[in-house]
Amino acid sequence: MRKICCLNPISGCGLERLTEEYVLTDQPDEAEGILVRSASMHEMELPDSLMAVARAGAGVNNIPCDACAEKGIVVFNTPGANKNGVKELVLAGLLLASRDIAGGIAWCKSQAGDPDIAKKVEKGKKAFAGREIMGKKLGVIGLGAIGCEVANAACGLGMEVYGYDPFISVNAAWLLSRSVRHIMDMDTIFRECDYITVHVPLMDSTKHMIGKDAFDKMKAGVVILNFARDLLVNDEDMEAALKSGKVRTYVTDFPNAKTAGMEGVIAIPHLGASTEESEDNCAVMAVDELRDYLENGNIRNSVNYPACDMGVCSAAERVALLHANIPNMIGQITAVLAADNVNIANMMNKSRGAYAYTLLDMEGSLDAEAVKRLESIGGMYKVRLIGGR
Repeated sequence: MRKICCLNPISGCGLERLTEEYVLTDQPDEAEGILVRSASMHEMELPDSLMAVARAGAGVNNIPCDACAEKGIVVFNTPGANKNGVKELVLAGLLLASRDIAGGIAWCKSQAGDPDIAKKVEKGKKAFAGREIMGKKLGVIGLGAIGCEVANAACGLGMEVYGYDPFISVNAAWLLSRSVRHIMDMDTIFRECDYITVHVPLMDSTKHMIGKDAFDKMKAGVVILNFARDLLVNDEDMEAALKSGKVRTYVTDFPNAKTAGMEGVIAIPHLGASTEESEDNCAVMAVDELRDYLENGNIRNSVNYPACDMGVCSAAERVALLHANIPNMIGQITAVLAADNVNIANMMNKSRGAYAYTLLDMEGSLDAEAVKRLESIGGMYKVRLIGGR
């Protein structure tokens, strides 16, 4: 039986995809696979039994991805599984920032019980007047699964949409509406757009990308929306931009001690993917990725190892090798196999930065000594044998 540990509650739609070959355990130190949402794994001791971690969501800041890679543990995420839920909340953010809906609702509640509320509404509503988003310019920074959805939906609402992503995938480009203007530099978005929404991962290169330098290039009264990651925006610079009027409203799905009470901020309690549908989609995708790796050795949507898919093994045995991306690794691997007199029926080798993955379908089975010799190769992190026909 393969043991799977859930560090957070995982939707039943996903767990029901685990076959009778799997059993759930509450002991991470005996698990072959871990399913996680928000629980932090940084202080966790990674057990030798652990083969893979699947995050039911896109961000993996709560997972020590490099430490996992160096122990031969593949980390998966579920990009795009929550894209519709986040897209809908971004659209809500656009409307909340354009019309003082929240202020109007709060004012109505303050008038509760007043028999003259209908008359007061006609006089008081002018304090909450806003503007329409139709015809306004929206800049979308990052055209991944969510960014594309937002851009297309905004076009449908009559906005003039500018999209920026120097690394846009072929699939994303195909899905993007032809109405979206593909911009080659962010400065154009900063200068031209009335609304700017960011949909990029948090990395060293993107941390505080929305800060003073960016604000200096923007038009006065711009609206900033952040449904990606908190640290993409510099809070100190944002506060100054709000006070000066450079930024009209900042909508964030990541409230912190500073922004939660900041004037001009609409703070939402990280509700982007908090829908039943998103949680179901993420759970299903995470379980499917985990199963395909444990059963077949295939890697889809990993954040620390390269994608590699050889389908279901039809040979005698499949060998999965997780190792450092260094010279002569393949030569050492094939030398061990040749010495064991086992022929390779099919082979795939992929690399991603410092890490590499080699998948081999063998016409015979490796003996225990050959496995030990593979494990002893310098830079070899993990060797797995997967049953074939």
